[in-house]
Amino acid sequence: MRRHFDDVLVGSIELFCAAAEQGSFAAAARALGVTPAAVSRSVARLEGRLGARLFVRTTRQVSLTEAGRLYFEQCRQGLALLIDAQRAVTGAQGMPAGVVRISVPTTYGHYRVLPLLPRFRARYPDVRVEIHVSNRNIDFVDEGYDLAIRARDLPDSRLVAYKLEDAALVVVAAPGYLAARGRPESIAALARHDCIDFALPSTNRPVPWLLRDGAATVEVAVAGTCCVYEDLMAGVTLARSGAGLFQAYRFTVEEDLRTGTLVEVLAQHGGCAQPFSVLYPHGRHLPLKVRAFVDFLRESVPGG
Repeated sequence: MRRHFDDVLVGSIELFCAAAEQGSFAAAARALGVTPAAVSRSVARLEGRLGARLFVRTTRQVSLTEAGRLYFEQCRQGLALLIDAQRAVTGAQGMPAGVVRISVPTTYGHYRVLPLLPRFRARYPDVRVEIHVSNRNIDFVDEGYDLAIRARDLPDSRLVAYKLEDAALVVVAAPGYLAARGRPESIAALARHDCIDFALPSTNRPVPWLLRDGAATVEVAVAGTCCVYEDLMAGVTLARSGAGLFQAYRFTVEEDLRTGTLVEVLAQHGGCAQPFSVLYPHGRHLPLKVRAFVDFLRESVPGG
């Protein structure tokens, strides 16, 4: 059997992956306790072996070429497999370690994921979680993310999805608004009210409200004087201030409903929900640290 690798090559691949993750030879060197020159030599060695440039270099940072992105994605998975195999043999397979990078929407991050992190850290002290809280869609390969959490069903067959929960939706308004404008008693009555729109970040188009009409779920296009972008909680804040009706996830307004700051309306047409799922690219091996985080979310998210 012909050898495909040697000790130097495997070490070069590890330094290459560190440089790709850090975006800098110097940062990779600091992270792994070597010199920047050692990282540079390792990358040059790989480029010579492959006959392709892996990085575009500037004086301040490096970025992957197209060939570099493809090579990094495969090497990253390969190194994760080697690490897991080593832990399995040495008996350390029950001790996840390393960095997990995850992208979460702002609302779900603040109300669901961030409050759970202290418990995860207590269980897995050797895992560092880097969490990107934003409604912007990310690129797993280019940006080096392990996981993402997103709402709604996703048609992208390149992603594997594990559902975390079906988050209940509720229509709310401030008592002052209802005192001035009256309480809607039917779906048709929404046309006579100020309804606060929320535009989906990926399309910039207002999201229809989901309501139950008998046994059917219907999408209702609403209109009002306000439309919020990016941050769903801006709609909740507007509703609290008396700007109109708003459909929100129940978990974001539970305290308001308890204290009476907001009031649920159209409860007879409620019962709809949106799925939240944790995603990763199809075919990607999940390192032990990532699998531990996915399993923790699935067991810890309320309603999961």
